Amino acid sequence: MTTFEKIKKKVFDVYYGIGVVAIGVMAASVIFSVIMRYFFKLSWKGLGEFNIVLFAFTTFWGMGICILKEEHVMIDIFFDKWSARVKRIFSIINYSIVIIVLVVFTYYSFGYVATVGKQISQGMEIPMYYIYGIMPVCGVMGIICTGLKIVEFALAPEEKFASKNKVLTKEEGVK
Repeated sequence: MTTFEKIKKKVFDVYYGIGVVAIGVMAASVIFSVIMRYFFKLSWKGLGEFNIVLFAFTTFWGMGICILKEEHVMIDIFFDKWSARVKRIFSIINYSIVIIVLVVFTYYSFGYVATVGKQISQGMEIPMYYIYGIMPVCGVMGIICTGLKIVEFALAPEEKFASKNKVLTKEEGVK
């Protein structure tokens, strides 16, 4: 395992762990709030808002996990037909475009947080920049994750770009 692969694995393990903890807390919190509401007729607006914040956090945080694991939507019927060299080039170009989009998203989300962040949330009664701050933080993390993927594509052996979806034909046994 190369130094880059070790660093990438450590980054992913920490990043993934934070996501798992957030989803676990969200699941427990939602289950608790549903039980309290339906069985005991108790609800707390702060807890409801906290659940929404956790949902938003896990959604944006999951973006980086999808990038690192290559679990995003991809239509690769033509991509699989290209040579490894062409796939490498297009993968780097594709992820460079993703970085550009994330930079724009992060830039504008910082502006948004600065504009509306001083308001106080109705449920948890905290400044909104804690809540809206999820966007720029996760944008920066997405940029880091995408940068790691670009480096990985640049350093990867040609086997990394082997076809992932084999279309079977009648000659190969499909009738």
